[in-house]
Amino acid sequence: MQKIKSRIRKNMWGLCLFILVISINTVYGQQISRDSVNRILRTTPPFTIYKDNYIITGSTIGEKPTSSNSDVKYQISFKHRLTNASLPLNSYLFLTYTQLAFWDIYHWSSPFNEINFNPGLGLGKLLFKDGKLIGSLALQVEHESNGWDSTMSRSWNYASFSYTTAISSKSILQLKAWVPFFYKQDNPDIIDYVGYGQATYIWEIKKDKLLLDVTGRKGTSGWKGNIQTQLSFKPFKSGNAFVTLQWYQGYAESLSQYQQSTSMLRLGIAIKPPTYLFY
Repeated sequence: MQKIKSRIRKNMWGLCLFILVISINTVYGQQISRDSVNRILRTTPPFTIYKDNYIITGSTIGEKPTSSNSDVKYQISFKHRLTNASLPLNSYLFLTYTQLAFWDIYHWSSPFNEINFNPGLGLGKLLFKDGKLIGSLALQVEHESNGWDSTMSRSWNYASFSYTTAISSKSILQLKAWVPFFYKQDNPDIIDYVGYGQATYIWEIKKDKLLLDVTGRKGTSGWKGNIQTQLSFKPFKSGNAFVTLQWYQGYAESLSQYQQSTSMLRLGIAIKPPTYLFY
């Protein structure tokens, strides 16, 4: 079993590269004009989904499911646009909040194992070329903690810079880098496990029906890092609900156990953002 897990860890980055190379071959589609973007911003509510909102359940890969290795994981995430391109350089001010919870629902008392809180404040700017939207930039200050105190407290702060672009008619790439600060008291070696950035790739395999998204981080120490892959299927034409299968492999899935490597496969329901480029 250990050999299988080791092989998975060694090949996870190659899998991401393979997916990227295949899907990047799609033809670049029609881009959205600046006028259309302005119309969307005027008519779209400023409060909307930020990251995926989901509730999923599953167990450790390669082990028989038990109450000890199975759980429920859910994420609530939203953003609120505070301005409409009214700041210098036509930038936007926005707030974000993400809450990630691990719920031991299969234990007798169904306790929450951990809840991670991630608020942020950012400036965003949409990028245009020849009057067409090609991507977006964001500069944020973020905090992440598990809300505990004493020896179990885990938290860190970071300034992040992200670039999101549509690299084909069916795929989006986001590159995000961060500079941590005020984090060494609770978890001085956390950068060994989360590194200084991450890459997210979203591939629309079938329009309005089937999506694949992959997020990877590389820690600064050896093979430490993680990869999260989601395959999401939309069963109905209307609405924005997906049946999603999520695979998490690596370190730092939760803050309190960031030094522990996990390999989890979970299935459930997800609600995805309507767009990945707008604020």
